[in-house]
Amino acid sequence: MEAFKTLTGIVAPVDRVNVDTDAIIPKQFLKRIERSGFGQFLFYEWRFDEAGNINPAFEPNKPRYQGASILISRANFGCGSSREHAPWAILDYGFKCVIAPSFADIFYNNCFKNGILPIKLSEEQVEELFQRTAEHEGYELTVSLEDKIITDNHGLHIAFDLDEHRRQFLLQGLDDIGLTLQHEDKISAYEAERAAQV
Repeated sequence: MEAFKTLTGIVAPVDRVNVDTDAIIPKQFLKRIERSGFGQFLFYEWRFDEAGNINPAFEPNKPRYQGASILISRANFGCGSSREHAPWAILDYGFKCVIAPSFADIFYNNCFKNGILPIKLSEEQVEELFQRTAEHEGYELTVSLEDKIITDNHGLHIAFDLDEHRRQFLLQGLDDIGLTLQHEDKISAYEAERAAQV
């Protein structure tokens, strides 16, 4: 998993509450057996019309948001089913950070396991980000996980809080497997000892 330290990127808005995992990645696209390739289906029923054409009314489809790596949304983001495909789709599309007032617990945990930084801010702070995103074309934020600070080029300075254990996982690029492999020498020694006893 790639380490997350500092990210500077364009911000894309999804101005909706209760964005559930079926909206993030609809169930008909869950047949793939690998983690990659889900980005093309992100927000599928909002990004495309019934004929499969780009829906210009869906805000992130606008040219000014192309290449965005930071997603902002409203409360209870990632609610619904526990599918891990939701963070896979978000990351595969190019988003490395999601900012919202609150997240569904399972989705929030799955973000950390997949190298995505979910940041909880107050409703007022998120509203300010929406306003700044609308006001400035190509609006960018810089997110420093090392300092737990969000800044922009227009005077914004927001501190955010994060569990230190999870912060270190992202800073070091460790998922559950990576954490286990830190003890590979001890695991190998234990297995060798057990094999010798058989």
